[in-house]
Amino acid sequence: MTGGVDRRSLLRRGALLGAGAAAGAAAGVTADRLISMAAASDIEPFWGAHQSGIVTATQRHAVLAAFDLYTDDRADIVEVLKRWTTLAAALTAGESAQVPVYQGKGVPTDAFAGATHQPTASDSLDAWQLGAQRLTVTVGFGPGLFTKNGKDRYGLAARRPAQLVDLPQFPGDQIDESASHGDLFVQVCADDPQVAFHAVRSLARIAPEVTTLRWTQIGFSPSDTGGTPRNLMGFKDGTVNSNGHPPADLDASVWAGDEGPQWMRGGSYLVFRRIRISLERWDRLDTAVQSRMVGRDKVSGAPLGGHHEFDAKNFDAKDAQGNPVIPMDSHVRLSAPENNGGAMMLRRAFSYNNGTTPFTERWPPWRQTLAYDAGLLFLAYQKDPRAAFVPVNQRLATSDAMSQFTTHTASGIYAVAPGARGPGDWIGSTLFA
Repeated sequence: MTGGVDRRSLLRRGALLGAGAAAGAAAGVTADRLISMAAASDIEPFWGAHQSGIVTATQRHAVLAAFDLYTDDRADIVEVLKRWTTLAAALTAGESAQVPVYQGKGVPTDAFAGATHQPTASDSLDAWQLGAQRLTVTVGFGPGLFTKNGKDRYGLAARRPAQLVDLPQFPGDQIDESASHGDLFVQVCADDPQVAFHAVRSLARIAPEVTTLRWTQIGFSPSDTGGTPRNLMGFKDGTVNSNGHPPADLDASVWAGDEGPQWMRGGSYLVFRRIRISLERWDRLDTAVQSRMVGRDKVSGAPLGGHHEFDAKNFDAKDAQGNPVIPMDSHVRLSAPENNGGAMMLRRAFSYNNGTTPFTERWPPWRQTLAYDAGLLFLAYQKDPRAAFVPVNQRLATSDAMSQFTTHTASGIYAVAPGARGPGDWIGSTLFA
C-alpha cells in the first residue's frame, strides 16, 4: 500500500512511465507513479529546449515560491534539481510520483537543531485524480546561488551571467525583503489551484533541510474569455509583449543566445515584481481619466485615437487643443518598445489578492484604514534585463502617471536555465556540467 491506495490496482507500466523512469534513474531515485486520469489536452509538454511555463498559454492559477539553500555541498543542489526534474515531469503529466526525501550531505549540523521527522516518499495525494490541469513547473536560479554575502559557496561565481544583474532601487520601491529574492525560484501554473499548490508543496518536501521556503505568492488569471484578460484595474493586460501576444522574434527578445555563457543558451532571464495597486483610489477615478493614464480605451483596449485593441499606436496624433492624444505620461507611451529602443519582454500577468491590511494613506485626508493588499504579479522573461526591464522600469518609475497608484513591494531576478531535453537530462545540468 502507498498512502492508503492499492498500488496493484493503480500502478501501470508502459510508455507513460518510460520518460519519468529514465529521469528518475538519472536522479538516483525510484519514481513509482500512480497514474491519474489526465487527458492529453490537459498536459503541457515538459521536455524540450526551453522550460515550459514561459511561452505557454496563461493558466488560471499560479503559485510562485523561492527557496534559500542551507547546504555547503554543491552535490546537494545537483541532487535536489535532479529530483525536482523527476517530480515535475511526473506531475505535469498528471501523475503522482513517489520521490524520496533527500536529507543532504552538506547541511550544517546546527541548521535544524532539534528537528525530528521520518522521511517519506509518499505523495500527499491531495491532488489525486484532478489530472494535469495544464500544469507547468519553471525553475530559476537567483544571484545567491552564485555568490552570497561575498562568498562563492558552490564554485559557481565565475559562471554567473552578466545578465543576472542586481536590480537597482527604483523610485517609489517599498520592497519587502522577506518576500523577495531567493537562491532557487519556482513558478508553478495550472488551471486548478489545488494542482498548482500541490506541486509547490511536493517540491518543498523533497529536501527540507537543503532547500527551505523563503516566500510564496499565489496569483490568478481570469477564465478564458476568448481575448486578452483584464487585470484588477479593469484594463486588458497583455495586448503587447505577453505570452498571449508574444514578440515576433523570441530569439531576439526572450531566449538567451551566444551573447552570454553557453550554459544559459535556450534559457531566459526572469524579473519578478509584486505590484500593489491602490484599488480604493483607482476606483474613484472617472473611466476617461483612467484611460488617459493607461493610454488605452478601458472597454475596447484600443490605443487612444484607435478603434480596436490591436490598432497601431499613433504617438504623433494631437487633439483639437494640440495635446497628444496618447498623453506623454501615459503607461502605453512610456513602456512601448518603439519608445524604448525596441526593448521587449515577454510577460505573464497574474493578479493577486492577499486580503486587507492596515494602511496609512499618503494623501489627504491622511487617515489610517484598511486597504486591499492586491494588484499585479509582474513576470517578465527577456534576453537581457539590463537592456529591457531595467531602463524601461526606470522610465516608468520616474514618469508614469499610473505610478501614483502602484507600489512595487516584492522583487526578484532569476536565470531560468534551458529545459531538460529528455529522459536522463535535468534542469540545471548545463550549469553544473
